[in-house]
Amino acid sequence: MTPANFQQLANFIWSVADLLRGPYRPPQYERVMLPLTVLRRFDAVLAPSKDAVLKRHAELVAKGQPNVDAILNNLAKDEDGKPLGFHNHSLLDFQKLKGDPDNIGRHLADYIASFSENIRKIFERFEFDKEIEKLEESNRLYQVVAQFAEIDLHPKHIDNITMGLVFEDLIRRFNEAANETAGDHFTPREVIRLMVNLLLEPDTQVLTQQGVIVTICDPACGTGGMLAESQNWIRAHNEQAIVKVFGQDYNPRSYAVAASDLLIKGHKDGQVVLGNTLTGDPFPDHHFDYLLANPPFGVDYWKAEKKTIDRWPSFCGYSGKLPRINDGALLFLLYMMSKFQDYQEGNRDKPGSRTAIVFNGSPLFTGGAGSGESEIRRWIIEHDQLETIVALPEQMFYNTGIGTFIWVVSNRKAATRRGKIQLIDARERWTPMKRSLGDKRRYLDQVAIDAITREHGAMEDSKTSRVFDNSDFGYRRITVLRPLRLRFEITEEARERFLNTCPELFDALQAVQDQLGPEPLLDWNQAWDDVQQVFKTLPNDVEGWANGTKGTAQKKIFRECFTTVDPEAAPVIAKHHKAEPLDRAALFPSQTLPAGITKDDLYALLGLHTGGKGKYIEYEPDPALKDAENIPLKEDIVSYVLREVRPYVADAWIDRDTLDEQDGGIGKIGYEINFNRVFFQYQPPRPLHEIDAELAGVEQRILALLREVTE
Repeated sequence: MTPANFQQLANFIWSVADLLRGPYRPPQYERVMLPLTVLRRFDAVLAPSKDAVLKRHAELVAKGQPNVDAILNNLAKDEDGKPLGFHNHSLLDFQKLKGDPDNIGRHLADYIASFSENIRKIFERFEFDKEIEKLEESNRLYQVVAQFAEIDLHPKHIDNITMGLVFEDLIRRFNEAANETAGDHFTPREVIRLMVNLLLEPDTQVLTQQGVIVTICDPACGTGGMLAESQNWIRAHNEQAIVKVFGQDYNPRSYAVAASDLLIKGHKDGQVVLGNTLTGDPFPDHHFDYLLANPPFGVDYWKAEKKTIDRWPSFCGYSGKLPRINDGALLFLLYMMSKFQDYQEGNRDKPGSRTAIVFNGSPLFTGGAGSGESEIRRWIIEHDQLETIVALPEQMFYNTGIGTFIWVVSNRKAATRRGKIQLIDARERWTPMKRSLGDKRRYLDQVAIDAITREHGAMEDSKTSRVFDNSDFGYRRITVLRPLRLRFEITEEARERFLNTCPELFDALQAVQDQLGPEPLLDWNQAWDDVQQVFKTLPNDVEGWANGTKGTAQKKIFRECFTTVDPEAAPVIAKHHKAEPLDRAALFPSQTLPAGITKDDLYALLGLHTGGKGKYIEYEPDPALKDAENIPLKEDIVSYVLREVRPYVADAWIDRDTLDEQDGGIGKIGYEINFNRVFFQYQPPRPLHEIDAELAGVEQRILALLREVTE
């Protein structure tokens, strides 16, 4: 059988699932079908060297050899005489299992236990012993095993490539049948094809060379779909290429499927391991040419292991803040980047690497400047490793309808892409499915995949593709303040509130009220000076007003009780500076100030207003009016504030503390990528007369229907 007509075999194997109806629901069929497919293939592959293995096993047991796996794994060979890397030393095979229906359960368990350790570990993760018991209880085990014994999976008729395609097809069918959980372990095939195209197409010339060796890793491999599709792409372009695949997954059953797929295809140099990539690196000494992944969206990957992660060395040179605990998706990307080959242009020993990863929208913009997410985006972009982001349609995945994005990251961007980032909007390139699978109602057909791939390769601006400089996604975050404006007024309610707290100041308050009167005053600064003067004329028993902690507390209470915010009032003065308090050059070391701006203009933008004779006044900010601005990196702060802030709030100024926080006094730097802003297309509202005419038409139809009912 050739790879072109593998579907016939896959359909036949799938039909055996009819025997499972009753004890199993359709989403559970894979618990039996996949392990038995693996067993039947191994049984057929081991058949040519079975006798030699049995004979050698008997000899080793007679000698008391403690560990026979290494010897027998090397003795078990395929049709070409190459060691398989696993063996089975049971006297049974599938044909002999059929011969004893009464003991089928015990014999099948013994047969599995006679495999080499690497195969036994896989079946432990399948938890197939439980399925054997369940099938025996329902009297289905013998029927199912007998049916599989009739399936010819011998390598003479079905090579590793075809068998791999059959196994992939079964995995796809079972995962689609179990669509409520498929998204945890299975990425839609068309999404994987697009990822593989974006990842490998730019390297077609290299990958088609004779004798090329390629290493591929998926640190969240699920059932191994991405690894399989990558191999298929390379094989279609170069049959002689040697592909070594590596993967890891935390779900035992998914790991078992992926590991089985690897062995079925004869990849002895590859490796799939069980575990959590973020809490234990399974390949500490490996670096890879290509990496792909679809980590689960918004999952708490590492809360339980946060202490472990905090002790990790830096990922790929990044040693900044980590993302929030409840979504470690960006940690997967950093891990994958840490597995990049070193790159040096023209040096074959340092070829560099590429990766593609599926994210939801969160890693694009979650976290403000200085947060873990923003700092990771900043590191990736400033190191010029983000190549492309593709926005996919919604409702593409089995267990979520949210929008998703493919990130392509590389430390060896092509010369034309250096310093650039391409965004591709594929959100409208979907085709509706005839039948929904869970939340999956749309898919990308081959036409759409090819179009996106060409768009990526062309790297040109169009309606759905935009190319930006790296710095276009960076911004400086500054705080903008406005003055506090207070109205002073002694009302009966305010008097009562103040005297309840400070009854000892009854006479003092009466003196202030007699001096300042009951009318509201719109200049708190002058009112406060007058209040101070009144208190200076009072007896010594209230001198604590001017000195000591009690006086400080009383002053605070006095202002809280007798002032209210009033936009018409004068700004409250916080401090008087007797000399120039700032160094203009030190404030903006890397910023070019706009032409024509004077020193006093600049000082006013920083909250310092001239008081005459070299003196400056600093106002107290109003906490309620505090705001923030994200200023594009390509713009200077002063010009931006003059253009975007001052025309609307003339009394606003820049909080100097935000300029001193980091990055050379130019505010916190952050990075975010906003697809909606980039690809937004304004749609003007329809003319009112059209809307009125449409409403009138609707009214006429309603009236006509009512007349039909009433007449």
